[in-house]
Amino acid sequence: MTGAPRTLNDARAWARIGTELLLDAVAGLDEDAFSAPSLLPNWTRKHLVAHVAANADALGNLVHWAATGEERPMYASAEERAVGIAKGPTLSADELRSWLAASADKLAAGLDGLTDEQWGGEVVTAQGRTVPATELPWMRAREVCVHAVDLGTGVVTFADLPKGFLTALVAEIRAKRGLTELPDGPLPEVTAWLAGRPHTLAGVPALGPWL
Repeated sequence: MTGAPRTLNDARAWARIGTELLLDAVAGLDEDAFSAPSLLPNWTRKHLVAHVAANADALGNLVHWAATGEERPMYASAEERAVGIAKGPTLSADELRSWLAASADKLAAGLDGLTDEQWGGEVVTAQGRTVPATELPWMRAREVCVHAVDLGTGVVTFADLPKGFLTALVAEIRAKRGLTELPDGPLPEVTAWLAGRPHTLAGVPALGPWL
């Protein structure tokens, strides 16, 4: 399950696709459906959507950093990230949809405005990693694609995500988990297993959640 290294254009395309899948998945949810559990422990779909919307706002801070050179962390503190997630259940379905769409649009516009030089500028992630701004679309692609599945509506599964994205995600998680071998099986199911999500593979060890 190896392929050509992912490119900036790949990641930007996957972020757009994931955003569209996520927006489509929440488009028809009413209040009860939004308040139902997601596939993530202790999170409703409202928690999850608030997290993804707040993530776009946070990544926007790094876009500002790359564009201006003014240091602006993703989150002012760990507490700020938690507050964004906890805000979800206090909002209506329409308010969450609006926040999700507006934050995604603002982030996309910010990324579109970066020059070649600014794309090479270094920023620091919430985990303390120093990365070039070219990593930001990949960070966003992971959030929107994987969490579109995590909504648990059945509208989006790992099989609905781009093959190139799945291949890149498998390579990244495999390296981070230090795995030398992968089980045989369809790429979407192997990806789900690696990410610690529900899957159909038999006889594989349980992995803790990733992302």
